[in-house]
Amino acid sequence: MSKSRLLVVAVIVALVAAFFAFDLAQYLRLEFFKQQQASIDTYYHARPLQAAAIYFLVYIAVTALSLPGAAIMTLVGGAVFGLGWGTLLVSFASPVGATLAFLASRLLLRDWVQQRFGANLRAINTGIEKEGGFYLFTLRLVPAFPFFAINLLMGLTPLRTWTFYWVSQLGMFAGTVVYVNAGTELAKIESLRGILSPGLLGAFVLLGIFPLIAKKLVDLVKARRVYARWTRPRRFERNLVVIGAGSGGLVTALIAAAVKAKVTLIEKHKMGGDCLNTGCVPSKALIRSAKFVAQAKRARDLGMKSVAVEFDFADVMERVQRVVKTVEPHDSAERYTGLGVECIEGEAKIVSPWEVEVRKADGSARRITTRAIAIAAGARPFVPPIPGIERMNYLTSENLWDIRTLPARLVVLGGGPIGSELAQAFARLGSKVTQVEMLPRILIREDPDISALVMQKFVAEGVDVRVDHKAKEFRIENGHKLLICEHQGADVRIEFDQLLCAVGRIANTKGYGLEELGIPVSKARTVETNEYLQTVYPNIYACGDVAGPYQFTHTAAHQAWYAAVNALFGTFRKFRADYSVIPWATFTDPEVARVGLNETEAKEKGIAYEVSRYGIEDLDRAIADEDAHGVVKVLSVPGKDRILGVTIAGEHAGDLIAEFVTAMRHGLGLNKILGTIHIYPTLAEANKYAAGVWKKAHAPQGLLRRIEQFHGWMRG
Repeated sequence: MSKSRLLVVAVIVALVAAFFAFDLAQYLRLEFFKQQQASIDTYYHARPLQAAAIYFLVYIAVTALSLPGAAIMTLVGGAVFGLGWGTLLVSFASPVGATLAFLASRLLLRDWVQQRFGANLRAINTGIEKEGGFYLFTLRLVPAFPFFAINLLMGLTPLRTWTFYWVSQLGMFAGTVVYVNAGTELAKIESLRGILSPGLLGAFVLLGIFPLIAKKLVDLVKARRVYARWTRPRRFERNLVVIGAGSGGLVTALIAAAVKAKVTLIEKHKMGGDCLNTGCVPSKALIRSAKFVAQAKRARDLGMKSVAVEFDFADVMERVQRVVKTVEPHDSAERYTGLGVECIEGEAKIVSPWEVEVRKADGSARRITTRAIAIAAGARPFVPPIPGIERMNYLTSENLWDIRTLPARLVVLGGGPIGSELAQAFARLGSKVTQVEMLPRILIREDPDISALVMQKFVAEGVDVRVDHKAKEFRIENGHKLLICEHQGADVRIEFDQLLCAVGRIANTKGYGLEELGIPVSKARTVETNEYLQTVYPNIYACGDVAGPYQFTHTAAHQAWYAAVNALFGTFRKFRADYSVIPWATFTDPEVARVGLNETEAKEKGIAYEVSRYGIEDLDRAIADEDAHGVVKVLSVPGKDRILGVTIAGEHAGDLIAEFVTAMRHGLGLNKILGTIHIYPTLAEANKYAAGVWKKAHAPQGLLRRIEQFHGWMRG
C-alpha cells in the first residue's frame, strides 16, 4: 500500500476511534439538542455565518466518515436554520460528505475488490457503466440500503465521481426537504402537549408517506424512460389484449370479461393450449387406459382367476382424442365469446407497448390498440442438441398423440414427471420401454426415498430404468436405431424403434415482438417479470409457462388472476403474485403429490424441520383395495405443529394433498387435521394418521406419568 493510502487510512481510523473513544455520539442525539436548544439558538443569532460553517463542516465529516447521526443532524438543521437555509446547507453538505466517503472507499478498497471478485462482479460493473446514474438515483430516492452503505459500495464500482456527486445532490434533495421540515416542527416543541400540534403531526405523516411518494416517482421515471421511443395512442379499443389461449390466457381473459372490461383473446393454434390438446388431458386419458390394463393383470389379487384384456392401440389413442373433444367445449371460442371475450384465431405480434397486430390464416391483418397486454404464450418441448437426434423421427408430448401403432421398443429420454408418466403408461400397454436419465435418479425434485418407491414400481412392471446414463449420440446402423449413452465412463448401446423426447419444456418467447420491444428474457429463458408479473413495460404482463417459475396448469391459472387484476386496476393497487403454497402431482403409479418443502429442499436451504411419516400399508382402505403401498411425509417446525411441506406417494395422492394445501394456505396446523373427522374407511384417513404420528411424538410424557400415578391411586 502506498504512503498516501496509509495516511488516509491512519486519518480515518484516528477520527473514527476518537468519535467512539470520547463518546462524541452523545452530541448527535436529539436529546442533547433539545437540552442545548436555547444556547444553540443564541449562538446562531449572534454569529449566523460561523454557526452555519461549523454545522456544514461537521455534517460533511459525519457523512464522510460514515458515522451515525446524519438523520439527527438533518432534523437539527431544520430546527436551527429553518426550512430554507437548513435545506440549502444539508442539500450541499450531504452529497459532499457522501462523495468523500465514495472516494475513500474507491482509494482503499476498489482495486483489491475488483482483482479478487472481478469475474463475479462483471455483470454488476456492466450495469453500472450503462445505467449507474439511474441506479444511484433510485437508491437515493427510495434507499434499499442505508445511505452510508450506498456511498461505500458505489465506490467499489466503475461509476464516475462527478456522476455520483450530482446524482446524489439531485436524488437526496426531496428527502432532505422532508427531514428538514420535520426538524423545524420539532424545534417548536416545548412540552408534551406540543407533540399533538398539527404542524408536527403533519411533518411525521410526510415522513411516513414520503417513501411511498418517492417510489411512485421512481416508477414514473422508469416508465418515461422505457416508453420514450413510443407514441401512446390517444384512445384505446380494448382494456386488455391476451396473447395465448392456454390456461393462463383463458383465465386472464375470463376475469377481465367478468369485470366488464373490453378484452381480446388471440390464439394462433387451438383454444385450450397445451394442457387440453397435447398435455394434461390427453396424457391422463392415456394413463387411465394403461392403468386399466395394469389392474386386469392383478386379477388374482382381487380374488379372480384371470381377466383378459384385448385392445388395439389405435382404439386407445382414439379414446384419448374423444376425451379431448369432450373437454374441448369448456375452452372453446364459442363459450368465451358468450362470456364477453372477443376471440381471434391468428398470429399475434406486439408492435408497440399499446398495439397488437393479428395476422389471420387468410392473410388479412388487424391492429388493435389496448391499454394493457397479457402474454400467455406457453411453452414447448425442449429437444436437446444430441448428435443424430434429428434423424430419429422423434416424438414429443406435442406429436405423440398422432401415432396409432404401439412402439415395440420405446426409448423415453428424460426422468422427470412427463417422461416418467409416459414411460409407465407405454410399458403397461405393451411397449418394451427403456427410460434414460442422466441424473442419479428419476423424479430428481422429489426426496430420494420417494424416487426409489416409484422406480421400484417401474422395474416391477418391466420398465428398464437407466439412471446416471448420459445420452451422447444417436445412430442408425444396418437399419437399426441406436442410442449411445455414457455410464460410469463407458459407452452403453441401446437399440430401439421409437424415441420419445421428454427432457423438459422451454418458454415460447420468440416471434411475437419481445425482441423488437426489448423485453428481456431471464436466465431460465422465460419472460422476465417483477413480483406483479409486469415486464419492463409496466402495462405488459406475462403469466403461465412463459413467465415461470412453475410450469403447471393450475399455477398458470393462479398467476392469471394477478395478471388480469394488476393490468386492469394496477393504477390504484397492485398485488404481488403469491407462490407460498404451490402444490403439484406426478401421475405415475404410485402418484406423487407435494406442497411446500420436502426434506431435500429443507436441507439445501438450512431450514430446521421434523418429519412425521405414516406408511399407507397400514391403512384399512388401502388394504381393502389391494393398494397398500406408499407414504405420507409431513415436515413441520420443530416442536410445533405448523406445516412446512407435505409429500404423499400412493393411490390418489393428487387428491389427498388438497387437505394439506388448505391447511398451509390458511395457517392450520397438524392438531387441526387430527381433530377433524375423516370418513372410515377412506384413503383420506392417511392424512389424519400422519397428524397422529406427530402428536404421539409430542405427547407430554411427564404429564402422562403423573396421570398414570393418579389412576393407580384411584384404584386404591
